[in-house]
This record gives sequence, structure tokens and C-alpha cells, in this order.
Amino acid sequence: MRVRWVRWAVIVLAAAFVGAQAVRPEKSNPPVVAQNTLQAQYEVPPEVQRILERSCGDCHSNRTRWPWYSHVAPVSWMLADHVKDGRRHFNMDDFTEEMSLKDVCQEIRVGSMPLKGYVLMHPEAKLTGAEIQTVCAWTREARPK
Repeated sequence: MRVRWVRWAVIVLAAAFVGAQAVRPEKSNPPVVAQNTLQAQYEVPPEVQRILERSCGDCHSNRTRWPWYSHVAPVSWMLADHVKDGRRHFNMDDFTEEMSLKDVCQEIRVGSMPLKGYVLMHPEAKLTGAEIQTVCAWTREARPK
């Protein structure tokens, strides 16, 4: 009796997993308009640019690299939501004045960004103390062009 119950549970879970693949979240990389970028509005030193691209670019730009697992539900739903939310708060390719550079420093200084789950899958995104200081120094000194 127990074996039959386990077999049915596995079948139901497998069917749910397969069915979930039909629900595709919107994943896009909108076009980059040069005059709307952070770099068009602020002088961004090359070192800061490298740090931002490596550690922030996948969620905070319109140039997201969607890895293979971003096509598998339910992970695809979470990643699409993270990117959408990340772009809403700070988008280097669609930068607005509401997006404070000081907030960038605060988020990385307290360890809120990059997200722990992202760093787990992308260890190269982990920021060193020196990189945090470099970005924070730039956010304090940055002036609009």
C-alpha cells in the first residue's frame, strides 16, 4: 500500500513539474539607449565600471545574461522577478534621478547586494572590501555630467 502511495506521489509531482514548464515568465533585455545610461549621466571610472558590470549587471541592467537554469520553473519565476525588481530599483541602462548612488553604497556595504543566492551561483560577483570601498568612494564623489 505504501509503495503505491509513493508511486502516485512521484507521478503527481513529476506531472506538476512538467506542467509548470508551460508557465513562462517574461524575460527580456530591453534595448539600451545610450543617453539614458548611468555612464551617460555620470563619469564612471573603468575600475568602478568593471565592478558594477561583474557584480550588478545581470540584475541591474538591460544586458542580463540568462543562464540555463533561468529557463526551468520554478527557478525561472524567481529569477525573472529578481531581475524585474532589480531593474526597478537601480538600472544602469535606464538610470533616473530617483535611483540614488548613495543607496548603491549602502546596499553593498551592509551586504544586501549582490544577493547571497546570486553569489552562490556566481562566485565571481562577490565583492571584496577594497571593491566596496572603491564603489562607495565613487558614489560620494560622483557628479552629474
